[in-house]
Amino acid sequence: MVVSAVSERPRTGTDSLLPTSFTLENFRHVLQEAGFLGYLGNSLAVAGLTVAGSSLLALLAAVAVARFRFRLRTTVLVMVLTVQMVPLEALVIPLFLQVRDLRMLNSLLGLSVVYIALALPFAIWMLRGFVAAVPAEVEEAAYIDGASWGRMFWSVLFPLVAPGLVATGIFSFITAWNEFILALTFMNEADRYTVAVGLRQFFGQYTTDWGAVMAASTVITLPVMVFFLIVQRGLVAGLVQGAVKG
Repeated sequence: MVVSAVSERPRTGTDSLLPTSFTLENFRHVLQEAGFLGYLGNSLAVAGLTVAGSSLLALLAAVAVARFRFRLRTTVLVMVLTVQMVPLEALVIPLFLQVRDLRMLNSLLGLSVVYIALALPFAIWMLRGFVAAVPAEVEEAAYIDGASWGRMFWSVLFPLVAPGLVATGIFSFITAWNEFILALTFMNEADRYTVAVGLRQFFGQYTTDWGAVMAASTVITLPVMVFFLIVQRGLVAGLVQGAVKG
């Protein structure tokens, strides 16, 4: 992908690992003429809102189903698990009608709300395991020391489930960053496109600008790699903690 992006002529990548003619023209075309900087900004805004919203709502929901006993608690958990099994294609039309009725079509905020709804079931199910793994005695010790529920949540429970938040945040980020069908359906104006939809402009009916496709794909991949490098320590800690404590 990178070799084709920096080559004057697109390459298959099987004949040589290094480009024979180096150029940054494909990147200049993608970023300046094709408007990918705007698409990157839109995707970063949508992904950021999705990570923040889904992490907050999932944490509160996970604490509710893991710590409190209420009627239909098992039903709620089964519904959360069932929603994950519904294909995305089956949700496009219902979600489109709901977003249209809310007058949030062609809005980054509306698209973020939809992505939050898509990411929540997995995030709740995953965070529930982290919250349930925290011994109740730890919380009771905080109450004995005079802490309120809010203080216990922020000073005791939150640090213990933070690795799980990192893992679910990465899942939410990837969901919002790579999603194509909903972004294409809900966005009508080109200046509101995300990177996944913006990549479509390089595919024509009879020809494809492979140099621009590879350059744009490289630009799309870089933020994800940077995000992984930033949170990788928390991700590894979260996966190990989840594996040990279930």
